[in-house]
This record gives sequence, C-alpha cells and structure tokens, in this order.
Amino acid sequence: MTTIQAPQRPLKANTATRLLIVDDSALMRKLLVEVFSAENDFELCTARHGKDALEQLDRFQPDVITLDINMPEMDGLTALSLIMAKRPTAVVMVSSLTEKGAMATLEALALGAVDFIPKPDGTISLSIDRIQSDLVEKVRSAARARVKGRVTRVGMQERRGATERPDDTPTVSKPVRSIVAPTMPIVPHGQHSKWRPHGVVVIGVSTGGPRALEAILPKLPADYPWPVLVSQHMPSKFTETFARRLDSICALDVVEVNQAMPLVAGRVYLGQGGTDMVVSEKVGKLMVQPTPEDTSQLWHPSVEVMVRSVHRYFLPEQCVGVMLTGMGYDGAEAMAKLKLAGGRTIAESEETAVVFGMPAELIRRDGASLVMPLEKIAAQIQYWTNNKG
Repeated sequence: MTTIQAPQRPLKANTATRLLIVDDSALMRKLLVEVFSAENDFELCTARHGKDALEQLDRFQPDVITLDINMPEMDGLTALSLIMAKRPTAVVMVSSLTEKGAMATLEALALGAVDFIPKPDGTISLSIDRIQSDLVEKVRSAARARVKGRVTRVGMQERRGATERPDDTPTVSKPVRSIVAPTMPIVPHGQHSKWRPHGVVVIGVSTGGPRALEAILPKLPADYPWPVLVSQHMPSKFTETFARRLDSICALDVVEVNQAMPLVAGRVYLGQGGTDMVVSEKVGKLMVQPTPEDTSQLWHPSVEVMVRSVHRYFLPEQCVGVMLTGMGYDGAEAMAKLKLAGGRTIAESEETAVVFGMPAELIRRDGASLVMPLEKIAAQIQYWTNNKG
C-alpha cells in the first residue's frame, strides 16, 4: 500500500479505511505507514504537523486520524479543536508516557478524540512492535466510533497558547476529607451500620470513557451516600492524572486506587492502570485495593474482576452496575449475573456511546435493567440509590 500525500478523494466507493497519520517525526511517520500498509485494508496519507493536517482534511477526507501532540507549526491539541469544528473525525492521539503527556491526552479526549496510544519509550524503531497490535485495533475501533464535534474550544489553544490548559469546565472547591474510616467489628454480609456503605455503584468503561465519566460523575452531589468504583481501561501512567482531573470537577472526592484504602461512602475510586481493582475485607472494614492484572482477562483495569469482587461483599440489591462506551465485552458476564441475582444495571444506549461494544454485549446477555443515553444515567443512579426497593 503506497502512501498518499494529498490526492483529491475520488467519488467512487472505497471500502478501505482512510487513515491520516500526523507526526512531525519522519521516522515515526515511516514506521506507522509500514504498520498500516501491512494490514492491506488502509489507504494512507501523512502530515508533518497540525497545519498540514488541516490542509489535507477536506482533500483526503480521512475516516481516522492518528495525531501526535507535540509538533511545530501547530500542535496536536490546537489541530484537534479545529478538526472537530471543521470536519469532526475519529482521532486517536499518540502521546508520550509523561505526566505532561497524560494531561495533554486527557485534554484531547475532552476535546473529542476517540482514544489514545502511548508513544513507545526508547528507540522508536525498536519499540514500535510493542504497540503495533494495540494501535491497529484502536484505529479500527475508531473507524466505527460515533464522533461528535465539540466547538466550544475552537481556536482556544491557538489564542491562549498551546501550553496553557483550557478551562471551560469550572473546578470544584471541596473541603479536605480524611479517607480513613473508623474501625468496627465485622458486620455480617448484607447487614449495615453507619460505618459501612449501604450500597455501591460499579462503572465499567473503555474507549470514549473519559468524556462519558465527565458527563456523569460531576452530576453526583457531595452528599451522595454510596461509594463509586470505576474501571476505565487506561495505561498505568494516565490514571493518576485522570483521577486528579475528575476530582477537580466533581463534588465527590475522586482517588486513584494505588494502595489498599477503606471503602467509604461518597467517594469515587478509579482503578490504577496496570492493575485490577478489587474489594476485600480486613478487620471488619471493607477495603478497595489494586491487585496484579488477572491474566485470564483481556482488558485492564478489569471490569469483570471488579464486579465479581463487589458481588462477594454486597447483596445484589445493594449494587448498581453501569456499562458505558467501549469495545469488547469486559464485565458483561459479571454484570449480567448481578442483574439476574437481583441487582440493577444500566447499559449506555447506542445513540450516545462512542463505541457500542461493551453496552451491546451486556444487552445481548439480557444483563441490562435499563438502556439509556448518557445524559440520563446520573439521575437514574441517584433515583435507585434513594429508592432501594
């Protein structure tokens, strides 16, 4: 498959996925072209920076764009905001494994990028093999994704400077709270005291998840009485930054589960990338903690592992399960069993899911009590919390 630089898109039908590769590194462009050329179902075009990409947006009309963040002429975030305003397109960001890279990547996801892939460390030509299969899978998934343009930040990065963090979402001022819960005697399964949560919400999400979570979690009030556990498929160096971002816009405290900690009401627990998150019991207290990735599961932090662990310590009627956008089927089996046993579950509807894989699988297994669009889910969670019957 040859690389196309800037042809006019033909009128005839073409079943190949049109992929625009945007990177200022000639070597990276070359390696990515080789990766996708070997797949035989991509038509390729390359761009050196954001301005180059915008010039080819109408001419090449890509189905998917891989977009580097740090580039001369026009950086990736500025280019992304303009792409989403001009011609919304599925974008997979290619970002560095640094805190700054993680912050920029999360900003890109908020601006409308579908997914991201961490740029390999070390010598690119030697390490590209480590991300090849994941990158191809994510680009293929992005080609099927539902993309919605976001115009509220059009040109904002260009006007304010690429290094300044956009701020159209206000931060939340919260009192500092201790995460240490009082020690109490063991409470039998299904019984409660004021020291033990009366219920729990579990959320599973993958591709498109950061935007979905930012649409749900800030709507939960500061006095929400249950803990919320979230397994978002994400690499290890990104979840800490994502937890801080969510904490800044949510009334509830949001923490990354990077060590064993008490499971207390009114807190959001985000599974740490590179681990699975489980609930356990120690000296009469419910705890949440990271564990090594379960090798029987394909995705991590694993939704399946999280939901199974919750089911061991809460009765089904004390659980609310939410399956959001994402490819694959992670958590569908455990949530379907939860619903069958008497729990309540929500599957995000196809109309709002970026990728309808995980919710669709839950529905296929008859595991969804309700199917609803993203904007209604927070209200339904609160309704079920307040009406336990």
